Amino acid sequence: MAESRGLAYLGFFLAGLGIGVGLALLLAPKSGKETRKYLSRKAEEGKEYVAEKRKDLRRQAEDVLERGKELAAKLAP
Repeated sequence: MAESRGLAYLGFFLAGLGIGVGLALLLAPKSGKETRKYLSRKAEEGKEYVAEKRKDLRRQAEDVLERGKELAAKLAP
């Protein structure tokens, strides 16, 4: 239950981050070239962040699966 709450918070954080970036782009006095470079850099950072979180979630899922297997083996007759 706590893990799903954490994922919900992560979703809210990412949504807020996207809204903040969008507002910053609308209000920032930069040229088109600078803005495209900025967007490209931020997209790459976001991609790396998501990839790292995916790896973390996979490791956590594997740990939970392994603990479940161990528990099932202990409980089996």
